[in-house]
Amino acid sequence: MRGEPLTSEDVRRLDENAQLLGLTALQLMENAGRSVADIISSHINIKGKNVVVICGLGNNGGDGFVVARHLANKGAHVDVILVGSAEMIRTDEARHNWAILEGMELSIRLHEARSTDEVKEYKDKIMNADVVVDAIFGIGFKGTVREPYRTAIELMNKSKGFKVAVDIPSGIDADTGEIGGIAFKADLTVTFHAPKVGLDKAKEYVGKVVVADIGIPKEAEYIVGLYDVRKCFKTRDPLSKKGDNGRVLIIGGSRLYSGAPALSGMAALRAGIDIAVITTPKSAAWIIKTFSPALIVWPLKSDEYLGLDDIEYIMSVKERFDCIILGPGLGLNEETMEAVREIVRTVDKPMVIDADGLKALKDNLDLIRNKQVVITPHAGEFAIVTGINVSNMSWNERMEIVKEIARKYNITILLKGKLDIISDGKKVRINCTGNASMTVGGTGDTLTGIIGAMLSRGINTFDAACAAAFINGLAGELASEKYTYITPLDLVQEIPEAIRIACERKLIIPSRIYRNLLSRIRGEVKSER
Repeated sequence: MRGEPLTSEDVRRLDENAQLLGLTALQLMENAGRSVADIISSHINIKGKNVVVICGLGNNGGDGFVVARHLANKGAHVDVILVGSAEMIRTDEARHNWAILEGMELSIRLHEARSTDEVKEYKDKIMNADVVVDAIFGIGFKGTVREPYRTAIELMNKSKGFKVAVDIPSGIDADTGEIGGIAFKADLTVTFHAPKVGLDKAKEYVGKVVVADIGIPKEAEYIVGLYDVRKCFKTRDPLSKKGDNGRVLIIGGSRLYSGAPALSGMAALRAGIDIAVITTPKSAAWIIKTFSPALIVWPLKSDEYLGLDDIEYIMSVKERFDCIILGPGLGLNEETMEAVREIVRTVDKPMVIDADGLKALKDNLDLIRNKQVVITPHAGEFAIVTGINVSNMSWNERMEIVKEIARKYNITILLKGKLDIISDGKKVRINCTGNASMTVGGTGDTLTGIIGAMLSRGINTFDAACAAAFINGLAGELASEKYTYITPLDLVQEIPEAIRIACERKLIIPSRIYRNLLSRIRGEVKSER
């Protein structure tokens, strides 16, 4: 058994990440189908046995086609019943494997059952089979089993043969274990990579569970990929109005630093929110107002630095916003640090704390315990806040430390670096986008703005941090393809394109972004196996 039980979302993410690392969907299907055939053969002498493989139109059916091929090669007499029409097979990989079966006329008999009556025509074949393989529905099944699938499952359950489910018995919700009116009752379930959450909740249907390794690299569990970004971006409601897609309040800026909060605000807007408001000392407010007419700037009472006298005003406006960004450009004035701590203590909204805001948390991390907070330190800031120097640690050691601190305080940490490490205390991810051009000042402020944009739309802190790290790094890469040296403004302009690439799955596979991943972390990650 490998790892914790997976949800259907976890599986989709792993499949996509495996492809980012260079595996193809066709390879994964081949590995899955062959593993099922091998495990069946280890349970029963398959030579000369009558095997019926009942398949659906998706990738679970495609796995079934591969199972049929390998069982035929092992000497079984194989019939494949496709519940539906071959013309309606939904994926390229499944169509490819069906086409292979069409050329195996000497060893496999193919049947198409397009209706309930046509399914019933194969009753005797199913009832008298020595082995029945269920490959109708996979992890995507939700709701109620409808005809002709219901009749197919009824006949399979009545068969005298040894019953095997591919990945999960058809009719079971992989996430909840709920039964869709009827489900296949397996003697053996061969599930891929790790158990599925729903299997444990439907034990009377799954029989013996065997976990098959189908070649998904361990690294696929860790890396932030396209799926992590895509799930955070939904089509806007056409009836939405201004503000419905996110309002962010940025508390930042000072006499010395006016650019940082502006960069966070512009990045948040480019990441899709409706309103970005910067509240800042008067001396910075008038400068920031000139940066972009898209930014709303509210001057504070203080002239040069955030002070205790500004807290009352901030508390009076905070409820208008979905997320608070705290820190960019605040400076290290002693009263400012005290004001930051009071804001953190009082505000009960999703927050991103970055830059100078982080330094106010030194010896005060209990202030953010159990809050909806993302902190975004680099190694130096992490040492200041936690007292732990990770600079000379391996990637594996860094991952464990970040996870430990995130778990202790029940927050999300994004440790910035050549590889970004993200953890909420339960899960750990590594983001590999970005390059050395992003050492220019301000790219951390853009990251903060993108995280704020995600949080303002109701995305949880961990998913928001993962997606934002990927987008920020990819936007930096896109900018560096245009310019030898970039500014953070160049990165901001590329944020929409980075989102489009991720959401439309336009990254070349295997991506240049992940080309060096294994050489960076191979030794540390392998040690966990």
